[in-house]
Amino acid sequence: MDVMERIKQQVEGSPIIIFMKGTPQMPQCGFSSRATQALKAAGAEFAHVNVLADPEIFQNLPRYANWPTFPQVYINGELIGGCDITVELFESGELHKMVAEVQNQPAKANTH
Repeated sequence: MDVMERIKQQVEGSPIIIFMKGTPQMPQCGFSSRATQALKAAGAEFAHVNVLADPEIFQNLPRYANWPTFPQVYINGELIGGCDITVELFESGELHKMVAEVQNQPAKANTH
């Protein structure tokens, strides 16, 4: 499967997903750590992809959403941003609202 198709499936297959350096339990950079902390503090249940463990995703994810850096947080298939935007959304209370909306929705049927 093409790497862009794999990325698309991961983004569309999880209501909230973070592409990060490391894992939520062991982030490998401060930006990834802060973004996951904001998601957790907002009550998010989220999937993650360790871009350091998948060189193809590491190299191609910036092209996928035209966003050059990591982490990248997607909610409902849309890029919301990286660390700074995620933390700003948390501090303003918007991240809580976005998480609540996603987690209160019925699961989408997988049509692929």
